[in-house]
Amino acid sequence: MNEQAIYVYAKWQVKEGKLDAVLQIMKEAAQKSSEEKGNLFYKIHQSKTDENTLILFEGYENESAVEIHRNSEHYQNLVVKQIIPLLENREVILMNQII
Repeated sequence: MNEQAIYVYAKWQVKEGKLDAVLQIMKEAAQKSSEEKGNLFYKIHQSKTDENTLILFEGYENESAVEIHRNSEHYQNLVVKQIIPLLENREVILMNQII
């Protein structure tokens, strides 16, 4: 497995009327994800032109840390089961830093 740091860019388009619910759940998800072994940072941003567009920017020590995050109980329960059904669209890109 690659031991290089991995960065995650996730663009979420929240369904109309569901933003408050998503943000409430994300408070707990962000806190628990930030506490994970191997997490470098976990940041949530909101578009200035469309409040229903959220951008998550996350950093992990390596691919193993990303897998630990994705398989964690809080990710599965909060993000997969509760948040994803409230999204219109979701795009996730895994990245390596090159410069």
